[in-house]
Amino acid sequence: MVKSYLRYEAQSTFGVICSAGGNAVFDHSGRLSITPALDSVVVWDIKKATQVARWKDSDNTAEVTCIARSANDKDFAVGYADGSIRLFDLQTNAVNVVLNGHRGRVTALQFDATGTVLASGARDTDVVVWDVVGEVGLYRLRGHKDEITGLAFVGSGDARNAGAAGYIVSSSKDTLVKLWDLRAQHCVQTLVTHRSEVWALAVSPDARLLVTATSDADLHVWTIAADRLDSVEIQEQGSVETQAQEIVETQAQDGTGDQTTTPRSWDAITEYGTVRRSGSSRVVDLRFHASGQFLACLGTDRVAEIFRVRTHHEIKKKMERRQRRNREKQKKGGDGSGSDAEAEPARSITAADELASFQLVRTSAKPVSLDFDPADSDTAALVRRGSLRILLSQNNNSLHVWSVAVPPPDKTTKQAALPEPSLLNSVEMAGHRTEPRALALSSDNELVASAASKSLRIWNPQTGACVRTLECGTALCVVFLPGDQIVAVGTKEGTLELYDIAAAARVETLDAHDGAVWTIDVHPDRKSVATGGADKAVKFWSLELVAGAGARRRLTLEHVRTLQMADDVLALRFSPDARLVAVALLDATVKVFYADSLKFFLSLYGHKLPVVSLDISSDSTLLVTGSADKSVKLWGLDFGDCHRSLPAHAEPVTTVRFVWGTHYFFSAAKDRMLVQWDADNFQRIQKLGPCHGDVWALAVARHGAFVIASSQDRALRVWAKTEEPLFLEEERERELEEMFDRGLEEAADTNADAADDEDEAQRAGKATVETLKAGERIIEALDLADAERAKWTDHAAQLRRTPHIVPPQPEANPILAFEKLSPEAYVLRTVERVRAADLDDALLVLSFPRVLSLLEYIDIWARREWNTPLTCRVLFFLLRSHQNQIVATRSMRSRLDSIRRSLRSGVATQRDQIGYNLAALTSLKTEWEAAATADFFDEAAIQNIQDSQLKKRKFVGLKA
Repeated sequence: MVKSYLRYEAQSTFGVICSAGGNAVFDHSGRLSITPALDSVVVWDIKKATQVARWKDSDNTAEVTCIARSANDKDFAVGYADGSIRLFDLQTNAVNVVLNGHRGRVTALQFDATGTVLASGARDTDVVVWDVVGEVGLYRLRGHKDEITGLAFVGSGDARNAGAAGYIVSSSKDTLVKLWDLRAQHCVQTLVTHRSEVWALAVSPDARLLVTATSDADLHVWTIAADRLDSVEIQEQGSVETQAQEIVETQAQDGTGDQTTTPRSWDAITEYGTVRRSGSSRVVDLRFHASGQFLACLGTDRVAEIFRVRTHHEIKKKMERRQRRNREKQKKGGDGSGSDAEAEPARSITAADELASFQLVRTSAKPVSLDFDPADSDTAALVRRGSLRILLSQNNNSLHVWSVAVPPPDKTTKQAALPEPSLLNSVEMAGHRTEPRALALSSDNELVASAASKSLRIWNPQTGACVRTLECGTALCVVFLPGDQIVAVGTKEGTLELYDIAAAARVETLDAHDGAVWTIDVHPDRKSVATGGADKAVKFWSLELVAGAGARRRLTLEHVRTLQMADDVLALRFSPDARLVAVALLDATVKVFYADSLKFFLSLYGHKLPVVSLDISSDSTLLVTGSADKSVKLWGLDFGDCHRSLPAHAEPVTTVRFVWGTHYFFSAAKDRMLVQWDADNFQRIQKLGPCHGDVWALAVARHGAFVIASSQDRALRVWAKTEEPLFLEEERERELEEMFDRGLEEAADTNADAADDEDEAQRAGKATVETLKAGERIIEALDLADAERAKWTDHAAQLRRTPHIVPPQPEANPILAFEKLSPEAYVLRTVERVRAADLDDALLVLSFPRVLSLLEYIDIWARREWNTPLTCRVLFFLLRSHQNQIVATRSMRSRLDSIRRSLRSGVATQRDQIGYNLAALTSLKTEWEAAATADFFDEAAIQNIQDSQLKKRKFVGLKA
């Protein structure tokens, strides 16, 4: 009989506030923060420091790399490391759209002003423009040679409309900044002034200033001419020669062959100057405030610098003061030799005159991203609050909201005497600042302790809530002492620290070893503890009760005896029957001693590198060891024989643990995977993961109800045992299918890269396993429908040949009979069930004979006016993709004429219906406006209220 197991499924992930791979943004109200948390997105209430929601797509395991907020105040675009993009709804916390178009990590996302068009940039150097409403990719813009780092929409066009004007500015690590015309899908200008990678880009809300940042100490500022944007068009063939001639003339005049510093007649973006930053580190993020009055620059030197955009009046006064100083210097210089140099005319306005350093916000760790509060989007709200709110995410798993005071409108920065920026809110308690290196479960599996450098946290593994947070040393191992009231932590400093969970305090610190305390284990009789350290000693401690605070007594440890070893002790474990103690040494051997007399029993050797973890089965017959040589070995404790050596992982093994009451065990390694094994038949049961960092620690519930692991990404993951049976053969087949699917995607990407031409604008789709499966479903539906129609065609032909003998009707296909659909309706329903974003790539799977078959059904759909928008989309894509073959097929002419006549009629009907509905809505609006006494949004009244709030309040002092 085939042996079956029970499957483990991922249950929860907690301990991650914000991962360092993506940016955090405010919601539209400024109350919530949308932050990346590895492969999911967490919505935090910043003021309460509580988790409101978690966005997770069950089909996704890739890490979140980029988040963008839409203008409609509810949609958020989330980019992932596998190149996919998902749109989440803040109100429903559900995935609305899934877009696949990039072959690399998504690094930039930007919505247009309407929130209906999304631009994305990725590590594959492409910029893809998406129609959010239609859930399709419009086109792909190619021209950069390295990773895209920033995107910004310029102009008020609609990228979905080919006749509307609109522009995108993109920056890349190839040192280039490009201006793209969305109407022509062409690059109209390239800025090549930068001498190093462009790391960030920002455009002012009025689309007047463009700021780019590199790894040097200067911000590059550019001006965008709106009048030139409106007049920029792709030149006719005759004018291209004129452009080339102007470039040649410019090169000849410069003498250097570099035409980038000289503005050309068609350049819409011209250089404005540079602004010196306070730091010289690489820029991480760059953002304009929605009011356009402030610019924030975030660097890797833990400083966020806020620049203020001076008004025209302030710039004018500054220029007047400069001219006055120049005149005074000229008078003091007299007619000396230096007077001519001093008497230079006042220079023109530069970027340094308009952008002035305003405030510095110093963070406690390396920053990752920055965002302004969108609730202060207008000047009235900003003045009413009196400060800027800035959201900063840091790479130490924390979120901070800073308040930066701003001067009132009638005062300058010096006159206002503003205070230093202050920390307003923070989210820190829900996760470790550093990666947790040790885990321990309480005896009832109700609590789990995770220990990291400088912090010890107690969690509820079922809810993921942090129960206690305590400060500790550099923790290397942790264990619950009997009673589950005291937690013992072994540190790198060689101390044992005891913490009382109820009191949330450290109760005692013991000098345990002269070196690091690498391991700790509780004796099965629950009366003693053993520790091993870098001082080549195993020390045994007895549990004693001493007087604590008040009348309460507490546990403490008293050193009883020491077992001296030949090398550093890395791991130790008591056998459950309390007969043996196994000790792993730095010399790659495992020594087994009798627990009572400490006499030597066995020496286990065979590993090539040191054993870092070991465990003994509940029946005390098997010992499993995990080593840095990437292998796991099973040993018998009767004679010390090696039962089997398993090549378990692709990276060094970090921990192994048996499931109580069985011979199943789990192993974890630096390859980011957990693996469950059967020690009886030496078979791998299943793989769990992958995690997004090296797995450091592992804890298994008493009878394997769940397993919890901590990893380098600071996350604690819980896998729960389910009732679903697992068979080894089926599991191996599933793993092979996943490997085959990954191979198909890689082959599709390779073929796509080989087939790419040099055109700047290309199709935005990407072949994935989902699109291949969707194409296969369409093929199956076409084959089924063709066979069904062929049966009825033969039946009709036979009936015509023998009208006096009625042949029996053919049996209907069971699927069509169950669905109660005709063959044409069945094919249409199959096409409708394909996601809009995957439809184009799914249709590419069809061979040309099946394309001809699908065109027959399109003719039927057009005549019956079934789903006209989808019919048109499928038809136009097939005509574009197979134009040459269709033109060469004469028999298709009549079919295309029929489709054209039917579609024109159907589209005209829908157009008339839409026009009638719009006219009716316009009429209703007119009637309502005529009957209403005021507009629903009385803009004049709202503006009066805002103006009144800006007036200076008068405070009257009262005398006693």
